[in-house]
Amino acid sequence: MFIFCSNSFMQPNHPLTTKPEGNVTDRLALLAIKAQIQHDPNQVTSSWNESIHFCQWHGITCSRRHGQRVTKLELGSLALVGSISPHIENLSFLRVLNLQNNSFTHQIPPQIGHLQDCRNNLVGKITPKLSSLSKLQSFVLEFNNLPGEIPSSLRNLSSLNAIGLAYNNLEGSIPSSLCQLKKLTIFSLAVNRLSGIIPSCIYNLSGIVQFEILVNRIQGSLPSNLGTKFFPNLQIFSIDENQFTGAIPWSISNATNLVWFQCSSNRLTGQVPNLRNLHNLVVFNVQDNNLGRDKQGDLSFVSELVNATGLTALGFNDNNFRGTLPTSTNLQLLFLQGNRLEGSIPTGLGNLVNLQLLQMGEKNFTR
Repeated sequence: MFIFCSNSFMQPNHPLTTKPEGNVTDRLALLAIKAQIQHDPNQVTSSWNESIHFCQWHGITCSRRHGQRVTKLELGSLALVGSISPHIENLSFLRVLNLQNNSFTHQIPPQIGHLQDCRNNLVGKITPKLSSLSKLQSFVLEFNNLPGEIPSSLRNLSSLNAIGLAYNNLEGSIPSSLCQLKKLTIFSLAVNRLSGIIPSCIYNLSGIVQFEILVNRIQGSLPSNLGTKFFPNLQIFSIDENQFTGAIPWSISNATNLVWFQCSSNRLTGQVPNLRNLHNLVVFNVQDNNLGRDKQGDLSFVSELVNATGLTALGFNDNNFRGTLPTSTNLQLLFLQGNRLEGSIPTGLGNLVNLQLLQMGEKNFTR
């Protein structure tokens, strides 16, 4: 395993834990990593002791600029046997991690994902040989440079609960063979060059919680029972910047677990469904489509969001909405330009005390 790390990508926040400060943190983390190496035939970790500073240990590079914090851990091709300690997350300044060509067993600890400066730099096609990993539960190769098609042989990874191939150069269509991955809860193929339609059987994966295919070239329409019969446990749904047509399914109004809904920059038409039951919504973004009928009442869905007390971002700009603007939501981001809004600018906007960004750009408001 070789990981190149860069701080050019923001990572999600994680709960804070009580940790010792500074280089004590790194020294203890390295000793924990050493403790899980069961066999070291070249005795490369014999230098990992208190007789010298840990920045002089084999395979370790520190940064003086950051006060002697570990930035590189390079133990590739050393015939090491053991497992990777979850304490690796405490090497919070790590930029390069090289453990390739060893014999580490067990799963890669999820704590590696907490390293905020890390991303991969893998190249080449996804090898079909991965299909032999029948016990693999999470297959995530995001932020790499992987061209070619998604191998249909991935259907053999029957234990998978997460597939993440976002931010690559994948081409072709979404293979229907992925429909055989019945345990999937996370399906992320965002920011690639995928085309065609979503195989209808994908919607039968009832465990899907997170579905992200934004920034591709996917066509077709959304199923009428989305969020109820199809993806009944849906929490995150993001299909921005594709070529979807048709309407947003009215069944979305019953997807009460929905937290994040984004379908901006498509070719969707019709009305926005009733959103009254979506109490958990945090983000709702339908901007840059052909939604609305250019008639009064187009914006009824906005007032229906009054029960979504956690809503922080609402975007419906650049559509065909007409009507007056209600302001009964608790927002940080509001985008509404490029419609046919009427009436005066609502005084209720002044009550949005958490509002950080407002884009109006309208000439239809009266004073």
